[in-house]
Amino acid sequence: MIRHIVLVRFRPDIPDETAAALLSPLGPLSERLGFTATWGRSESPEQIERGYLHGFVADFADWAALAAYQADDGHKAFGAGLVAHAQGGIDGILVFDLATRDSPSIT
Repeated sequence: MIRHIVLVRFRPDIPDETAAALLSPLGPLSERLGFTATWGRSESPEQIERGYLHGFVADFADWAALAAYQADDGHKAFGAGLVAHAQGGIDGILVFDLATRDSPSIT
């Protein structure tokens, strides 16, 4: 399994309701492409998000499934919406892909 973690630092003028709407396409994307996803606003009691208050985690069967998601036109449109509303564009987004211990890493 590949865990795809994305954190977004939205611009200060983006209200939480808009951020939630920008993340909502994950539901249809996950159903159509066969991965699981959870998304929303941080609820961390530590409060050390450093401005990355919204994000999502998507679990893919393998690297090929993640690659299919990345190549999908729906994902590209979804990502473009996040970039357009993130503080500093792409600089306001962090992506971290983690292979589980039984999944081979990309080398």
